[in-house]
Amino acid sequence: MRPATFDLEVLRSFVAGVDLGSYGRAADRLGRSTSAVSAQLKKLEEQAGVPLLRKAGRGLALTDAGETMLAYARRLLELNDQASRAVRGAQLQGKVRLGMQEDFGEMLLPQVLGRFARTHPRVKIEARVARNADLLDRIAVGQLDIALAWDHGARLPHARRLAELAMCWIGPADPAPALDADGVLPLAAFEAPCLFRSGATEALDRAGIAWSPAFTSPSLAGLWAAVSAGLGLAVRTPLGLPATVRAMAPGEQGLPGLPTIVLSLYRGSAQLDPVPAALEEILRQCVGDSLAALKAAPGGQAAGRRAAALAGVREP
Repeated sequence: MRPATFDLEVLRSFVAGVDLGSYGRAADRLGRSTSAVSAQLKKLEEQAGVPLLRKAGRGLALTDAGETMLAYARRLLELNDQASRAVRGAQLQGKVRLGMQEDFGEMLLPQVLGRFARTHPRVKIEARVARNADLLDRIAVGQLDIALAWDHGARLPHARRLAELAMCWIGPADPAPALDADGVLPLAAFEAPCLFRSGATEALDRAGIAWSPAFTSPSLAGLWAAVSAGLGLAVRTPLGLPATVRAMAPGEQGLPGLPTIVLSLYRGSAQLDPVPAALEEILRQCVGDSLAALKAAPGGQAAGRRAAALAGVREP
């Protein structure tokens, strides 16, 4: 039997529907009718020979085969788009200003810069790795073109939600008791205000668990050093963790559950110029790859269940 030859435009509609959470919104994004996108999805399932979507309440969700197809579709589209950029990318020139939250500085920034430099060698990137508030302030006053940051309710007009991730307790790589000898949880956190610090202290207070600020740092590197040394627990997401720490399982050692947090892509303007638009495309691809890798990792189905918001879709 000859293998199926998948239509890249059909795959693009499939991925867009997953990323946007609705195939109706995907149709708007791609400039097609909802019925045309639905027909493309039917064609894709016929080519695959297995169902890719299943009913989930009032909407749709990916089947196991659909999740596999999504991973391959992203790779196929990325190769196609890389080829397109490689042919035309040398024509782009100028400068782009990128901001990135500290959680992604070591894990994501090298990927983004590497891919972009290979396809757009004549573009200069000014990158800033900083805390959330600083990035959003700079987006608001036009000092950054795009920024990857946590959504903390700031009503900036040009934000695009990428994913919803679960906060989790972060402990040293070698398991150790969470509470000290007095039954108090030592907490390693950023200086206030901090979304993760607030999520941790509110959850502990609701659970009636005493806590103390064992280590306060202005940088993420400082937090990782403190946690790996056993000075206290931190709260972040499972993305971008160094090997010296680990995401603790939900309910481990009686620790309370934590809220989720939204990761968003912020633009300095509604319509980006070609250079920032090219960087934004690569940034979105790298985030999608990181989320897919998180879900595929051992324990990822649990740790990354909410992180895989990209894998849940609604009917158009």
